[in-house]
Amino acid sequence: MNTHSKFIVLTIGVIVLIILGTSDLVAQCPMCRMSAESNLKDGGTAGAGLNRGILYMLSLPYLLVSTLGILWWRNRRPYSDEVMDEPFSDN
Repeated sequence: MNTHSKFIVLTIGVIVLIILGTSDLVAQCPMCRMSAESNLKDGGTAGAGLNRGILYMLSLPYLLVSTLGILWWRNRRPYSDEVMDEPFSDN
């Protein structure tokens, strides 16, 4: 099996797993909404906590990806400058 067909099989497998797992994820949305609505009717502040939790969960992947990107860029840049400064050899 070559690398191209392995990649296709892996991609299809990931897509199938995502499709199979979404039914459980979608079922949680109405439950959270109903819980927050009933809490707000009773004078609670659970809605603000849910909003902060959602913002935290959304910001974490962006923070991780940007940190990895900055680290890669900082570590890659000196190496590419060194390679460009070295003369070519005939070895």
